[in-house]
Amino acid sequence: MPEPSRPSDATSGVVSDAIRQAPKVLLHDHLDGGLRPSTVLEIAGEIGHELPADSPESLGAWFVDACNSGSLPRYIATFDHTIAVMQQADHIRRVARECVEDLAADGVIYAEVRYAPEQHLQEGLTLQDVVDAVREGFEEGEQAAADAGTPIIARQLLTAMRHQARSMEIAELMIANRDHGVLGFDIAGAEAGYPPTRHLDAFEYLQRENAHFTIHAGEAFGTPSIWEALQWCGADRLGHGVRIIDDVSVGNDGSPKLGRLAAYVRDKRIPLEMCPTSNLQTGAADSIAEHPIGLLKRLQFRVTVNTDNRLMSGTSMSLEMQKLVDAFDYTLADLRWFTINAMKSAFLPFDERLALINERIKPAYAALGDGA
Repeated sequence: MPEPSRPSDATSGVVSDAIRQAPKVLLHDHLDGGLRPSTVLEIAGEIGHELPADSPESLGAWFVDACNSGSLPRYIATFDHTIAVMQQADHIRRVARECVEDLAADGVIYAEVRYAPEQHLQEGLTLQDVVDAVREGFEEGEQAAADAGTPIIARQLLTAMRHQARSMEIAELMIANRDHGVLGFDIAGAEAGYPPTRHLDAFEYLQRENAHFTIHAGEAFGTPSIWEALQWCGADRLGHGVRIIDDVSVGNDGSPKLGRLAAYVRDKRIPLEMCPTSNLQTGAADSIAEHPIGLLKRLQFRVTVNTDNRLMSGTSMSLEMQKLVDAFDYTLADLRWFTINAMKSAFLPFDERLALINERIKPAYAALGDGA
């Protein structure tokens, strides 16, 4: 990950009613990056973990400021606090439940939320204990959302840390829970020095098991990371993938030309899990208006919009969409396109994806007047 840079286009956070009401699909969201500040404070108080602020408002601001500061150590340190309060089963279950409730309240109807089980073992939990706690929390959150009239489907993606050596173990954990709310696998962490091929045995095992997986690639590192993720490891989706733009050139006449890798990604309809605000924080883009998502959408790549870390970025799916509307003059029809892209790219079974598109997404956008 490069040195984060301070975003140059701060937003007021004002989101239109239509965008809030629009159904959304989220494929790239980290459980340990989306906690409520009040929950972090409460659990930290219970376990005696020291925090840098003492109110929900000041703590939430601290997380965003630290991640916008341009200091990589401060960016990384933010996760020390969220992971610290996710070491007991009841705490993990609470965080998972609140995650689902918050997403549903924001209009998300389907979410794949990822986390690294190996990071939650400091107080004696097993890997399976962690998965069970998240599943129970998700189920509680789904029930609460249904009771509130905002039904949502939430599923787990299990992440292995690319600088560690537990990817095969986490892959096997994913397969063991594939019929219990776990839909896929991922690797995350610093790209430079830790290529996806370092975990090739895990990816080959998952392919033999007919399992789905995404790979963080093309965020902090360039096209070689994307190439390895696809051509060596066989990724179904690219986590971020923003650096695919490095293989797209624009001529003097303004016409774009795709290199072989970019053409392959577009031709194969490989989904890009793009997280605009997060990309500003990590230096992958200088502003929303200059974010590669604009050109990639015009070129009809399979682009999806995501949050990455809602707490650290001070964001939500509605806010991410509003920023794109403000920067690119997108309409509801464009947001519908992003949403259907994401639903098509989900790891949910095909018939369930199709049902959500036809029964919830298309009718809801039509009711909002998307012009489709």
